[in-house]
Order: sequence, then structure tokens, then C-alpha cells
Amino acid sequence: MEENLKLKKHHNLIIAADGGAASGKTTGAKRISKKYGIKFLSSGLLYRYASNQLLSHKPKNAIPYLKKCFSQLSLRKLNNKNLHSPEISTYTSIIAKDKKIRNILKNFQTKFAKKYNKVCIEGRDIGTVILPKADIKFFFKCNIDVAAKRRFKELKKTNKSIKFSEVKKAMQIRDNLDKKRKNSPLIQAKNAVIVQTDKLKNIKGMLNKMSEVIDRKIKEKYGS
Repeated sequence: MEENLKLKKHHNLIIAADGGAASGKTTGAKRISKKYGIKFLSSGLLYRYASNQLLSHKPKNAIPYLKKCFSQLSLRKLNNKNLHSPEISTYTSIIAKDKKIRNILKNFQTKFAKKYNKVCIEGRDIGTVILPKADIKFFFKCNIDVAAKRRFKELKKTNKSIKFSEVKKAMQIRDNLDKKRKNSPLIQAKNAVIVQTDKLKNIKGMLNKMSEVIDRKIKEKYGS
């Protein structure tokens, strides 16, 4: 296998990674960002952060409060919080329907993409709404049982009493709400590359598939 192409300082590369809960998109997007030296942002984490702020502080006026929160939010602050409880997951689906909240987060994400010339943002509407002109769009798919086992294993580390059925149910509710919502539903972009993670043997297989697509795009844009 040939060595992966390197991104140079003057290169621009915008990657969108979408998919349902625990489909492997976060792992894939994070690993590929590290491999190619790309700035990574999790859209889901932004929504979870918004949910956590609203659940914790219960502000009278949610929209101005969230605008202020996101104007002061740094990646370090975002990544330091534990935002994966079933309560936050369920509430995230509710606030994700709100157009005003979506616009606050869209603004944060588009500014992030403009600030850095090499980015990978993962979420549910990145390739369709946030970065419709992304160089590469990945769409992750995974069987619900495989996805729920992944998420359960992850959550068990911080919550020993959590039940598998609870995790699976919260994920099914979240994905159904995301697919059916009026504003920016979870749908596959027309030109997206499918990454079916339950069919790939391991993380290495997933990264190899993604790397082939990225290398092809770098070659196409900048030559070898």
C-alpha cells in the first residue's frame, strides 16, 4: 500500500462526516483528522453542550443565553465536558428541532470551517446544510444492535448501572427524531461516500477506506 499523501500548509481540505448515533463517524473523523493534521469538530458535542447548559442553568431566555455561551466556547472547554448521559441524549433530540438553536450552532461551525483551512466536522447535517460545498462527504451507516453495543461499552466506563436496553432505546429515539425533523434532517448527501462500519472488520479497515478517498481528492486538487 502506498504511503498516504501529506497536506501542505497552503492546501485546503474540508471534510463532512455524517451518520446516526454510534455509527462510527466520530471515531473515523477523529482518527482521520489526526492522521492528516486536520482540525476536528464534533457537531453532536456542540448540541450536547447546548443541552447540558440549558438543563444545568435553566435560563429564562434560552436563545440569548446560548448565543453568549457559544461566543465564548473553545474546543478545549467543549472536549473537557462529559456530555453522554441518556438524559442529555434525549434532550438533545428535542432542542435539535429548534431552528433558532440550529442557527446558533450553524454559525459556530461555519466560522470554525472558515478559520482553519483544513477541517473535518462530523454530525448529522454537515454535508447537506453546514458544509454543502465540502471537498469530501462521508456518510456512516451501522446496524442498530452493533451501534448500541458500541455506545453501551463506552458509557459503561463512567456509569456502571446503565442498562443496554436503555442505551439502545435512547439511540433509536434520537435517530428517528433526527430523520423525521423538519429542520436539517439526518439524510445522506447525494455525493457522499458510504462507510458501512458494521461490515468493515475493524478501525484500520475503516481508516484505509477513508484514506483512499482523501488521497484521491488531494491528488485531484493539488497533484501528487
